[in-house]
Amino acid sequence: MNETKLGGKFTFRGTSLTVQRIGYGAMQLAGPGVYGPPKDPDAAVAVLRGAVAAGVNHIDTSDFYGPHITNQIIKKALHPYPSGLVIVTKLGARRSADKSWQPAISPPDLKAAVHDNLRNLRLDVLDIVNYRAMGAIHGPAEGSIAEQVTVLADLQKKGLIRHVGLSNVTATQLAEAQAITDIVCVQNNYNLAHREDDALIDGLAKHGIAYVAFFPLGGFTPLQSSTLSDVADRLGSAPMQVALAWLLHRAPNILLIPGTSSVVHLRENLAAGQLTLSPQLLAELDGIAAESKGAQP
Repeated sequence: MNETKLGGKFTFRGTSLTVQRIGYGAMQLAGPGVYGPPKDPDAAVAVLRGAVAAGVNHIDTSDFYGPHITNQIIKKALHPYPSGLVIVTKLGARRSADKSWQPAISPPDLKAAVHDNLRNLRLDVLDIVNYRAMGAIHGPAEGSIAEQVTVLADLQKKGLIRHVGLSNVTATQLAEAQAITDIVCVQNNYNLAHREDDALIDGLAKHGIAYVAFFPLGGFTPLQSSTLSDVADRLGSAPMQVALAWLLHRAPNILLIPGTSSVVHLRENLAAGQLTLSPQLLAELDGIAAESKGAQP
């Protein structure tokens, strides 16, 4: 695939890091429930190598996926890493033996997590580290993140982190973090049906800050919409391709990290960058969020 078709390029503000707007999220490379090894490790390696061969140069991961599994697979598949590959990881959680997700936000926790990521990815410095606030069940929750961002800023000064980002945060938390260090990206839950961050995206776009949409296809509950299916039928495309293309049209600072453990599905996701949506189709797709709210009890 021609890499120019991967949604175009984006340079993280204040950095030399330029990525294709369609990247790859590594979470699904781990086993069921994002825990333990995958059933087919060779297939996981093939997906990563296929993504990079197609021009993808933005991989999102975390050492708490598995735990440790996805980073070890990335290392096996891609190390020594090709020039220009940007690996973004995140901190703020740990996996317990019962497979639950637990906060890991103390300064010692965060420092240990940075070293775990460095070791398992076999890197001397991490390109971008996102602090992921645990938040509430359905999204971000207000509360100070100054202590955690200060830890990352200190590790940045020591040369272990190049740039700092945030995940699952509010606009208030973003402002608090920006007073401590430059924030190059925000990674939040956003898709056709989940659009609470519309104002935040537009504000970030004005300042050239990346917004990385996680769960771009709905996450553990895939997007389902008769409007989406109808538009996809008219375009001769898969509904999920249309959902990804809509995100690329939504704002120039939106980056995508759809994940998959299938090479076939990977190719379908990447092909979304070649879809052009007319103003009429965009207007129809914009109405899905209202449909989704109206369907909620």
